[in-house]
Amino acid sequence: MLPLDFTRRSVVAGGTASAVAFTVGPGSAQTPPAPGTPRPATLRVTLTVNGQARPLELDPRVTLLDALREHLTLTGTKKGCDHGQCGACTVLVNGRRINSCLSLAVMHDGDKVTTIEGLGRPDQLHPMQAAFIEHDGYQCGYCTPGQICSAVAVLDEIKNGVPSLVSADLTAQPQLTAAELRERMSGNICRCGAYSNIVDAITEVAGRKT
Repeated sequence: MLPLDFTRRSVVAGGTASAVAFTVGPGSAQTPPAPGTPRPATLRVTLTVNGQARPLELDPRVTLLDALREHLTLTGTKKGCDHGQCGACTVLVNGRRINSCLSLAVMHDGDKVTTIEGLGRPDQLHPMQAAFIEHDGYQCGYCTPGQICSAVAVLDEIKNGVPSLVSADLTAQPQLTAAELRERMSGNICRCGAYSNIVDAITEVAGRKT
């Protein structure tokens, strides 16, 4: 049988008090760890970033994206969705494009990583960077570093005969068509809608190489 003073108000008050006690009690997230508590394990990793060896000691859970941005201050690589859906974080690893938000930094020990900073400089632009400027292949510019890194990789993929979903013959050399470029760049989202200009920029750079 419930006590006479058992009311909805007393239940709510008691639950609130319990929640507060749990939050601030011993061992909670707000309580500093006791002296001698071991810190999370870290791993040594060396990334060759834009031609320079960069030794790091990282929590194994750190993504390549966060290692570049937070530990090496290479903020050209952007964090967009952080779920591998927008392509803003695209970088080149050993010459191939990846979404750096989906890859752990410790997986790339010894790998060669190229970010937008490593493609060109303001006084010596990469041809793809220059073409994006010439064809107005960006508006707000947030997705542009990933777009450019991806575009550079796309031309290498076509050159090396890597087929895409729209390739008519998977055994033949892919043709540099607008359909091929749009399909290959579909993982890089431009919320400003500069897609046609991006295709024009890539086509121009491809024409210079042929």
